[in-house]
Amino acid sequence: MGKVLIVDDHPIVRMAIRFLVEKEGHTIVGETGDGAEALTLVDSLYPDIIILDIDILTLNGIEVVKLLREKSFPGIIIVISGKNTEFYSPRSAASGADGFISKKNNLPELVTAIKAAQSGYGYFPLKRFETQHAQQSMDDQERLSTLSPQEFQVFQHIIKGLENIKIANKMKISHKTVSTYKSRMMDKLGCKTQLDVFDFARRNNLE
Repeated sequence: MGKVLIVDDHPIVRMAIRFLVEKEGHTIVGETGDGAEALTLVDSLYPDIIILDIDILTLNGIEVVKLLREKSFPGIIIVISGKNTEFYSPRSAASGADGFISKKNNLPELVTAIKAAQSGYGYFPLKRFETQHAQQSMDDQERLSTLSPQEFQVFQHIIKGLENIKIANKMKISHKTVSTYKSRMMDKLGCKTQLDVFDFARRNNLE
């Protein structure tokens, strides 16, 4: 059994996770909804297992996973999200996570994912779509995969409603560089206007 750190900014979700993992005999050593605070808690609490959402404060879940692995964190990291599984599951795997679980319908699979990771296996099941929508989804996923990390970061800030100046401040780059990334991102996604970007995000459950 292991010591678990929960990183999610929704108290109800944290409560559900706590119920699931404690039922399996694990111990919750800490909870937070902030990515930067999660890194601090890891250094002080030494958890064996981290369960974290992608859409959290300060740093997103993918960034937290990358930073933890760069610091050689040896424990299990399971990413959870209510967003697009086909996009975020591979990104979670690439960042160094041990598993990905959809918060929408599959949260109880957390137990399975932890057991798989403890046995040395990754757990990254993909959501299955109706054939009619599969081609559209596949096309969009291919477009998303062409984005650089910086372009994807700009995409994330834009769909949250941030203007270029605020994005520049957050990313610590110039306003002109943001405009360049934004232009490239829109071109790669086939979006002519910012409204098209919002539609793309909504269509792929990336909001």
